Amino acid sequence: MAEIVIRDLRKEFGSFTAVRGSTFTIGDGEFFMLLGPSGCGKTTTLRMIAGLELPTSGQILIDGEDVSRKPARERDIAFVFQMFALYPHMNVRRNIAYPLVSQGLPRAQVRARVAEVARILGIEQILDRPVGGLSGGDRQRVALGRAIVRRPKAFMMDEPLGALDAEFRERMAEELRALHDRMGATTVYVTHDQLEAMQMGDKIVVMNHGVVEQFGTPQEIYDHPATMFVADFIGSPPMNFLPFEGTVRPGDRAVRLGGVEIALPEVQEEAEGRRLVLGVRPEHVALSDDGAYRGRIEAVEYLGTTQILTIATPHGPLKARIPSARPARAGETVGLGFAASRLSLFDAGTGRAFRTAANAGVFHG
Repeated sequence: MAEIVIRDLRKEFGSFTAVRGSTFTIGDGEFFMLLGPSGCGKTTTLRMIAGLELPTSGQILIDGEDVSRKPARERDIAFVFQMFALYPHMNVRRNIAYPLVSQGLPRAQVRARVAEVARILGIEQILDRPVGGLSGGDRQRVALGRAIVRRPKAFMMDEPLGALDAEFRERMAEELRALHDRMGATTVYVTHDQLEAMQMGDKIVVMNHGVVEQFGTPQEIYDHPATMFVADFIGSPPMNFLPFEGTVRPGDRAVRLGGVEIALPEVQEEAEGRRLVLGVRPEHVALSDDGAYRGRIEAVEYLGTTQILTIATPHGPLKARIPSARPARAGETVGLGFAASRLSLFDAGTGRAFRTAANAGVFHG
């Protein structure tokens, strides 16, 4: 398979800049996610890696070879689209075989490769059926088979599960990840679904307005978001933001929120008289009888073993995910405690996270 290196990648369409100086490395054999909202530049980035778009500037290296100006046919990459792009006049066998037939491989070799791929995907029983009558899941398996049969250096997947219903999409995500693990393939996968990215990816790039906001493992991105955008985009419910004005200096281990001291990881940067934001995940909020920071429960959402509370605080609304074993009711005033080691601190103006003892090695070089 292949390592893919992206250096200062930029793509302009007239006066519009779709991708702005992206730099990251996709490791050999990784399942790599390009994540972000619609229009953030993730599909344009994928198309540049695949050779379907040429970059305005920057470099794309595959296995150490600079392919930035090479067309798609010279990159040894397979592409899987959301809408399958199957040939309707061919049956399943012929659809899968088509890339090998186009390369002029001997018939016996084509038959053997198609049979191998059909076995891997569990579609031997539909090889002679027309693709028009297949379910969405089977059509997606055929599209995957046509990509796999070529044994390319890397797979590019543009929201390949987007056309499936929610239940089947989750099952296909599990199958796709298992298939990736068996093959050891380098896979670059575009999605706007943060749960899909967290479930499947080894590494994630989060993009917004053409810019890479953060690059790291799912756990790094969830636990230590580099920006308020990432913190808000990842997580359900997303991270809470409690804005305040204050000063922090290197070595500080707490901030004052409405006169209440809140412990947090040791700060390693200075900010004097700035508008700041304290970030806390809902599951890192606890109800505490002796908590000095207080709020009023506005709503309770029961989720079985857990419940989501909406709490009004002096610094804005806050979501808390707590065990259902602790009864909670709307209108109740409660003390709040926060898991100090899991808090984030942001600059409200730039949206950037401050460097602390908890996140120093994650996204600050």
